[in-house]
Amino acid sequence: MAAILTLQGRGLDINLSDVKRDLQKSITECSQRGLSQSVKWCAELSFALKSVKPTPLEQVEDREDFLAEFDEYTLAKCYFDLREYDRAAHFTDKCQSQKVYFLHLYARYLGGEKKKYDEVADLTGPIQYKTMKNETLKALRIELSKKYTENKLDGFCLYLYGIVLKKLELLKDAENVLVEAVRLEPYHWGAWIELTSLVTDKDKLNSLAVPDLWIKEFFLARAYLELQLNEEALKKYTALSEAGFSKSTYIISQIAMAHHSVRDMNRAVELFGQLQKVDPYRLENMDIYSNLLYVKEMKAELSFLAHQVCEVDKYRVETCCVIGNYYSLRSQHEKAVLYFQRALKLNPHYLSAWTLMGHEYMEMKNTPAAIEAYRQAIELNKRDFRAWYCLGQTYEILRMPSYSLYYYRQAQQIRPNDSRMLVALGESYEKLEKMQEAKKCYWRAYSVGDIEGTALIKLAKLHEGQGEEEKAANFYTKYVEQSEAMGTGMVEEQCDAYRFLATYHLKRRNFEEASNYAHKCCEYTVTREEGKAIQTEISQLRAIEEAGSADSKDGGDGGSITRQPLNISHDGGTSGQLSPMNLTFTP
Repeated sequence: MAAILTLQGRGLDINLSDVKRDLQKSITECSQRGLSQSVKWCAELSFALKSVKPTPLEQVEDREDFLAEFDEYTLAKCYFDLREYDRAAHFTDKCQSQKVYFLHLYARYLGGEKKKYDEVADLTGPIQYKTMKNETLKALRIELSKKYTENKLDGFCLYLYGIVLKKLELLKDAENVLVEAVRLEPYHWGAWIELTSLVTDKDKLNSLAVPDLWIKEFFLARAYLELQLNEEALKKYTALSEAGFSKSTYIISQIAMAHHSVRDMNRAVELFGQLQKVDPYRLENMDIYSNLLYVKEMKAELSFLAHQVCEVDKYRVETCCVIGNYYSLRSQHEKAVLYFQRALKLNPHYLSAWTLMGHEYMEMKNTPAAIEAYRQAIELNKRDFRAWYCLGQTYEILRMPSYSLYYYRQAQQIRPNDSRMLVALGESYEKLEKMQEAKKCYWRAYSVGDIEGTALIKLAKLHEGQGEEEKAANFYTKYVEQSEAMGTGMVEEQCDAYRFLATYHLKRRNFEEASNYAHKCCEYTVTREEGKAIQTEISQLRAIEEAGSADSKDGGDGGSITRQPLNISHDGGTSGQLSPMNLTFTP
């Protein structure tokens, strides 16, 4: 009987006894087939439910063909576990049972992968992800395709067929096959992970005809995180935690990563710290933790982490990335690059190492190498907005705004509500003298919540440069109010705002406002003299007005001065209240 899952308001109601049963069954099935990553995921989740009594497991009799091939299976499985994949494949070459046949195919696939990585390890020059090929893929595809048309593949063999199709860039076929795989073997986590990598947007995610079981909630949460739908991912993982998985190290790590993605750095660091206490020998996601420590410049904590992971396993990719970040924070960029290169020798598919190595090359002013590293990251995962964004920054440094605009657009499409992407787009449009597009980008960045607090000042300066004084004043005023309230303004930008607003209000004889901003100008060295000059001019104009007012009271028609409000709009006509720019933006 399938596990029960219903939605109740914001939470999930999951039958944990059924979950425990399903996990234990999956551990057995995946372990027999050498699917160690899926076994680990299920075992960790099951351990988090160790106080839960499982629903009794239905016993399934082994088929006679598997029993007849049991000796071949046990011999091949020993070789497989010792990473002697070619030997494992050789001794199962004639086997027909589904379990042994899968082990045979999987050993052939992993043997090809091992040869590919061994060739990379032997290279002395730069690693090229594109040139790495598993020579067994085409033969596997031909064999599996024939079995597939004859309907002779079980859920595990369908999973392997989906991987082969994905590696050969036959993505639509891979998606269809992997959906079939999770329908036949719904508790094999590896199939769900491979399917996640093929989901390009939320619409595709919702259209997948996958079984509506408890494991689907884990799949959706993972997919949301991959698609940068971070708020949805956080809600989903929080609901799973509250449904009974609060002790799961997997859930804790995923929640930490979700907080990292929404830039809640403090909470992410706190959760990773908790994870270290619960599982001190854990290396998964520790490179992400080191990124957080790097950004927050927590040198002591990063040093401790680097020593700890090195003691656990110095030849893991996560360890190499942590040590690379440690050296980078100490400005030893050449050493950092060496460790990121070591990580890529161990696993050329490790996305984080490519991106981090690109950062180091930029620090070393090696722009061509940085561009190549970022391109390799994009080849691995086209949804990695960081690599697109960094390429945009690189071409911006090279003063190639058309190129930077293209890469910033790609990053913004992945993160449509990230103000940093929008501001970068606006700056590129400005350099290309496409001012209307730049305005729309800045306004959109402000509307979605300006992370760095620069959108308003850029909008104000843009309008000022085009002679649109009223709109410039409006945005300068908003910027001043925001920066003073939050304490986020840069001195130079605040001085520019105060100077402009003091002059703007002086022209319109709004002496109180002008005096207020002139006084603020005097608080800063760079604008102090201008502030004093404006205050002097205000005093002189006030004296003239007071003299004129006294003359008019004496009744002298010839000496009277009549002042009309000077509220001039950009087109020369009179205007009333200032209103914000009415802009729309379609990502």
